[in-house]
Amino acid sequence: MTNQAIVAGEVITEFQFSHEIFGEGFYTLKIQVRRLSDATDEIPLLVSERLVDVTKNYIGRKLEAKGQFRSYNKHESEKNHLILSLFVRELEWIDSYENRKPNYIMLDGYICKEPVYRMTPLGREICDILLAVNRAYGKSDYIPCICWGRNARFAGNLEIGSHIQVLGRIQSRKYQKKVGENQIISRTAYEISVNKLEIREE
Repeated sequence: MTNQAIVAGEVITEFQFSHEIFGEGFYTLKIQVRRLSDATDEIPLLVSERLVDVTKNYIGRKLEAKGQFRSYNKHESEKNHLILSLFVRELEWIDSYENRKPNYIMLDGYICKEPVYRMTPLGREICDILLAVNRAYGKSDYIPCICWGRNARFAGNLEIGSHIQVLGRIQSRKYQKKVGENQIISRTAYEISVNKLEIREE
């Protein structure tokens, strides 16, 4: 498997229609997942209407979702916008998070953009990488990943085309974006916070 993700959290939005493929409707839903630090991540799920009754309101309920973290390009006002979500293959309603993996992802792919290594103002090492993960029918998902400390140093020296495997968690980050002259909108970015990274031999 090149792309496996498991998340467990609380539903915070209603289902919204996304798109239809071969008569099968897909809907988006957001869940809130707790970190160890008590901070939370908001993770978007993409769910088939064949998995769950999408006409119901599940806000406040807990679920575990398993699937793949995927990307697609949405064309918005002359720019391509990378949309990321967890494509759900299995969904289970749960009563507690005990013995569950609240947020786990494994990706196996290729670095497709020059890694960007930098230091934070507080002296923390960070490296951004963009990973191309192959899926069936010749498609690929482009997943932004962020490495810290030793992993950041290591990733900063990797070349485009390097084959790596990463383990980590999906995280959300809110940021402000300026639109036009004086309008600022709030957006959410999604990326993989990498705990473990290793080179894969071909």
